[in-house]
Amino acid sequence: MSRGLHRFNAMLLGVALASSVAGIACGDHHYYRVYDPYYTDYHEFDASEHVYYRRWADDTHRDPHRDFRKLRPAEQKEYWTWRHNHGDHDRDDRDRHDRDRH
Repeated sequence: MSRGLHRFNAMLLGVALASSVAGIACGDHHYYRVYDPYYTDYHEFDASEHVYYRRWADDTHRDPHRDFRKLRPAEQKEYWTWRHNHGDHDRDDRDRHDRDRH
């Protein structure tokens, strides 16, 4: 194998490894399903649920970048209680309010 081709292959391997590590490091794109044992239902932790999670973290002065799955069980319970009191109707109310203003 020629020296130039060997370097090209090594560089190509390096780029492939770097891009896979970058994909793993990007936490905003990993969605998962979470069971809420307190209300016995499931939630998809997707972009929509992360909006509520960040709001809860802000309201309760917590780090909004901390993975929900790493919270203590008591904190998870607190989040689910808050979440069920701030259901999807909050977003519908805001959307309706914005439409009515225009």
